[in-house]
Amino acid sequence: MAQYRQVRYWLGDFRNGGRANGKEEIFNHSHSKLRNVIERAFGVLKSRFPILKRMSPYSFYTQKNIVIACIALHNFLRQMSIDDELFSQFEDEELIVENNNANHQPLNTNNSSGTSNAIFMQRFRDHITENLLEASLKKLKSVKRDATHVYKTASPEKTSMIKEI
Repeated sequence: MAQYRQVRYWLGDFRNGGRANGKEEIFNHSHSKLRNVIERAFGVLKSRFPILKRMSPYSFYTQKNIVIACIALHNFLRQMSIDDELFSQFEDEELIVENNNANHQPLNTNNSSGTSNAIFMQRFRDHITENLLEASLKKLKSVKRDATHVYKTASPEKTSMIKEI
């Protein structure tokens, strides 16, 4: 699923430019955070199992089984190991992993099947975007309500401190 074009997308853009504004940026920010988690997970797997970096000589079926075996071994090692230095390197959420080889091109829509798939994905993305916006607004209202409650129930000294902030 593609991000929205002409709107901030990369995590670094949000760190430097503040929080997401508008529903398309909210979607792009969530998409970028999720993508970063996935890239970090693959970074761990590729570091631990170099075979994952060069699997082209194998059939698709064999590649699938290699990936499954590597993930199973990785999960076993994670469950049995108390201190996993490799995983710790990629565990930091502040680490931004941007895949320069990633294909960010829009879907080929020259045939009717491609066009209908692209339309479906755009509608699905818009549906997710609306849900993210709704959740974001609910969270904002909750924070505002909690802050109002704290302000109303605070002692006069704390109220003056809150006003200064």
